[in-house]
Amino acid sequence: MRYNKLLNDPIYGLIDMPSGLIFKLIEHRYFQRLRRIKQLGLTDYVYPGALHTRFHHAIGAMHLMKMAVTVLRQKGIDISDAEKEGVMIGILLHDIGHGPFSHALEHKILPFHHEDLSLMIMDRLNEEFEGKLSLAIQIFKGEYSKPFLHELISSQLDMDRMDYLKRDSFFTGVHEGVIGHERIISMLNVSDNHLVVEEKGIYSIEKFLVARRMMYWQVYLHKTVLTAEQMLIRTVLRAKEVLQDDTNSLECSGILGRFLKSKGKNAFGDSNSVIEDFTQLDDYDVICSLKIWQKSDDITLSYLAESIMARRLFAIEMSNDEIEDERKREIGTKLRTKFGEDFNDKYLIFSGSERNTTYSTSKKEIKMMLKSGEIKPLSEISDDVIRELIITKHYLCYPKVLQ
Repeated sequence: MRYNKLLNDPIYGLIDMPSGLIFKLIEHRYFQRLRRIKQLGLTDYVYPGALHTRFHHAIGAMHLMKMAVTVLRQKGIDISDAEKEGVMIGILLHDIGHGPFSHALEHKILPFHHEDLSLMIMDRLNEEFEGKLSLAIQIFKGEYSKPFLHELISSQLDMDRMDYLKRDSFFTGVHEGVIGHERIISMLNVSDNHLVVEEKGIYSIEKFLVARRMMYWQVYLHKTVLTAEQMLIRTVLRAKEVLQDDTNSLECSGILGRFLKSKGKNAFGDSNSVIEDFTQLDDYDVICSLKIWQKSDDITLSYLAESIMARRLFAIEMSNDEIEDERKREIGTKLRTKFGEDFNDKYLIFSGSERNTTYSTSKKEIKMMLKSGEIKPLSEISDDVIRELIITKHYLCYPKVLQ
């Protein structure tokens, strides 16, 4: 007789961990690495409780997926046991390709998107488990004959977004991100093999979308979080530049140095060697390297590493308009006067922009099932909450001593 494991989650309470293949995947070292990848990068520099991991999130998303499948089955939607296991594996492994500090260092250490790495790792696991992940991979890639299963994993209303909003809101203490996940899931249905929401769930959907927008401005794109993560990006890019200069030497932690030295995708070898090395890499390698780089002979790298470790974060100016070149030159002059010519301007003064919108009509829209049975996109029936208005904010970062 097989017994399922129970995990006590702070968001949902007891989560049933299925025995068999799913539990073996959770126990696998590739998945266990997610315990060492923080969900929100350096957000804990603003919200100290934001120390939860990709491991927490993946388990939570799998739990919501199980709830969604149960609801759909109760409404007469045909989902076999194999399909249920496949879609649960798909959501469980959807973030397995995330590198250190999640989105902050995407493309900075490896020239691959985290979803591409997730697929590479899933393919490798499929070999190890003798093809038992084939259905999950089909669903994950959107190639299976029941597209609503893929939409439960990846869409504008998926179990991924639902869990990270609940979880990130809880651990940051930002209550504007609270959503009614049980209500939303209970309103899910399927029409013509696509995921839809029953009409009476419209206000819960609108609340979900507004909560996501609020979380972006208050948490994910909070100006201090943005500053800290942009500083981390510049630190890693500077370390890469130093390491790729054969005349310099720079100590790094673990496998991180090899990745930073490599130039171009072809330098990383075949997919199996990339996976084996990548799955040894986590937040601790970056933190350990930052501690080492504080003593680097490269004064720009040393200054950045010390600033991050001591939380001496740069000043940030936010604007609805592009930052004028004159303002950048003014700050550059102050930098050279304060620090001298040895510091590299592009790593200490930097600008960019971030965009956010409540809802996108250019992507596949959330479909609503009216009481009449007619299916309409959300944008056609939402009274005044859902509008595709893209907000762009520009920023300029520089050391506070230049203020």
